[in-house]
Amino acid sequence: MPSFHFQAFDSSGKKMTGDLEATSQSEAYRLLRMRGLQPQSLQGEVSLGAPSSRSKGRLAMSNSASWTQKRLSTPELLFFTEELAELLEAGLQLEGALRVIEERQEKSSVKVAAALLRARVREGVSFSKALRECGESFDPLYCNLVAAGEASGALPKILKRQCAHLEMMEELRKKVTSSLVYPSIVFASAIVLMFIFLTFLVPQLSVLLGKSGQKLPLITRALIAISEFSAHWWWAIIAALGASFLGLRMIVETPSGKAWWHHFLLEIPVLGPVLRTKFFAEILQTLSTLVSNGVPMLNGLHLLHGATGNIFLRSLLAQLAALVSEGYSLERSMRKVGFFPPVLIDILSVGEQTGDIAGALSRAAQRYDRELSSKIGYLTTLIQPAVILLVALFVGLVAYSMIAGILTSVNSLRAH
Repeated sequence: MPSFHFQAFDSSGKKMTGDLEATSQSEAYRLLRMRGLQPQSLQGEVSLGAPSSRSKGRLAMSNSASWTQKRLSTPELLFFTEELAELLEAGLQLEGALRVIEERQEKSSVKVAAALLRARVREGVSFSKALRECGESFDPLYCNLVAAGEASGALPKILKRQCAHLEMMEELRKKVTSSLVYPSIVFASAIVLMFIFLTFLVPQLSVLLGKSGQKLPLITRALIAISEFSAHWWWAIIAALGASFLGLRMIVETPSGKAWWHHFLLEIPVLGPVLRTKFFAEILQTLSTLVSNGVPMLNGLHLLHGATGNIFLRSLLAQLAALVSEGYSLERSMRKVGFFPPVLIDILSVGEQTGDIAGALSRAAQRYDRELSSKIGYLTTLIQPAVILLVALFVGLVAYSMIAGILTSVNSLRAH
């Protein structure tokens, strides 16, 4: 296990030095804090022939320009956020915490990110602004939440909350991906099967059934018409689908179209409730952290407004902020806006009556966190049978139309 040499101050201000063993530098900082020591410096053992931390820092900085064009993966972003939050909670200043991450032994994009951010912070740039300058790795939500943490002095708490959000999103992505593997195979097989039916079998079947001279069932005639149309106008179908996609994309890129699309997403069955619950959980937890650290409610709402990506939800926060600036309480403002559920409003009403609005916000956030986990589980459970049922209905409808036409022809032959 690596050994680290530390310099720290105890509770009486006395300087202490010594060595301790830990699995990593962040773990060593946590052990010092558990002993009641305030870390000042921490140096690990450096193997012979290994580059010094200073040379590694220069190497990272030399690659910073190319890194700005490279996006951190979600696991890397989660690791960076969690490591930084733990180091800040251990008592390090921001610049020192970034130095610890920069001086890690393994090579990764996280080291380069930490080097670039540390350089900007040492130049006097705020951490949130430095994050915005680092390409697309840190989205606007991340940067604005960091800005809220800087304004409230609760940056470690905000980063911990962001870790929870990233973990939840990564878990959701994995659940959805794993849930879609089998349905995707079934769906792709069904598309290939339908192509074979409509291209080869249905045309031959239509010729055979046409010789019987009998009027075919409506569903069979519809299938034959679709097959003939697809065979002659397949290029028009592809063009129409492409034009529809491009047209929808152009509409969504306009301000009014984007607002409509963001509102529409919230109204989609199953998905909409998940997005709304996610919004409630995020704003309540963040607002609770800000208020409990002395940020006024109005300032907290303005910070949340900048951290919300959904334009429709952002407009709701703007309405809340406007009402609060006019002297309304948060509970009355939510009632006037009308989007927020009655249960949430009742919880905040009790908190305002007792004078513990931060606690009420925290309790409401925990409630919606649990509800969000439940709805995400329901969503991932529903995806697989829904796709399989859709494919089964489609295949069954085509099979039924073919069998119905064949049976009609056979009955006509028997009659003759």
